[in-house]
Amino acid sequence: MSQDQAIAAGIRSLRIELPSWAFGNSGTRFKVFAQRGVPRTPYEKVDDAAQVHRYTGAAPTVALHIPWDKVDDYADLARHAADAGVALGTINSNVFQDDDYMLGSVCHPDPRVRRKALDHLIECVDIMDATGSRDLKLWFADGTNYPGQDDIRDRQDRLAEALSAVYARLGPDQRMVLEYKLFEPSFYTMDVPDWGTSFAHCLRLGEKAKVVVDTGHHAPGTNIEFIVALLLRADKLGGFDFNSRFYADDDLMVGSADPFQLFRIMHEVVRAGAIGPARGVAFMLDQCHNIEPKIPGQIRSVMNVQEATAKALSVDRAGLAAAQSAGDVLGANAVFMDAYNTDVRPLLAAMRAADGLDPDPIAAYARSGYAERIVAERVGGNQAGWGA
Repeated sequence: MSQDQAIAAGIRSLRIELPSWAFGNSGTRFKVFAQRGVPRTPYEKVDDAAQVHRYTGAAPTVALHIPWDKVDDYADLARHAADAGVALGTINSNVFQDDDYMLGSVCHPDPRVRRKALDHLIECVDIMDATGSRDLKLWFADGTNYPGQDDIRDRQDRLAEALSAVYARLGPDQRMVLEYKLFEPSFYTMDVPDWGTSFAHCLRLGEKAKVVVDTGHHAPGTNIEFIVALLLRADKLGGFDFNSRFYADDDLMVGSADPFQLFRIMHEVVRAGAIGPARGVAFMLDQCHNIEPKIPGQIRSVMNVQEATAKALSVDRAGLAAAQSAGDVLGANAVFMDAYNTDVRPLLAAMRAADGLDPDPIAAYARSGYAERIVAERVGGNQAGWGA
């Protein structure tokens, strides 16, 4: 097998999950700019996600966010997804948008609020049973804004209790993946602020609990590829949320702010043999398309991940290992940079053509007329957006 064939094989094994909420109206803390043709229902979100998979061939699943994507019949939504050529994926819980959660959810000092939050998480597992989803993704806005506001240790006890209850409810083929965030909305302390906190809780829970890394959820300058490598080595990386940021949790298109960082991250994924689904890492886009059109933004993001991964696959591993063993600092870095500077776009275009896809997914989507059709058809009703 030639190097190009090996790279193409690796890219074909890469699966990128799409977030249903990326197709709705989203924005910054200051303004949400509505766009025409935005989905009004979870069914229409699935339809839009299916367009991304149609032109990239790499995005076969759609993550749901509950209650944003709540429907009466999840089995019916799953059938609709299958008819559209995709499947339902990760179920994302939401215990941060209710007024009751002002002081936290599962870490709240009030047992009533904690019970309400836990009931929602258990409901999400019920939904997983109906959709056939493997993963429940947990992210908590819980924390405090002021010293002394609440007992830090007690809050960790409450968190552990809730996680244990959810873990016990999981089916044999289901997992929970715990996300973390350094700051916001709790600025004194977040209850799950970093990978170490998530890792500690997941380690205690067992094999069905894994850590989620989000590109935007770290302090500036954090070496994210180190975290990825460490979690892969410990078999505790359950998911990776792709986005990009300049300052904080900007949720911009993956690879748009620091494509070299994305390459470095994917190098560690390749090094661990974790590109394909066999290793169980759920790669997902987690982005807010505020000023760019939604579907092309997702298509471009998938392509960006593919390009970074193809470059990672092109690293001369034998040459890199030899230089590293010899202590050849400049030589090892040169091998790394040669791969990053490789133009892999012709290779990926040829791969798509060989697979019966258009070599240029963005242009193919533009020619399809789908964007114009949904603008004409989706008149009336309430557009989906943050919280809907």
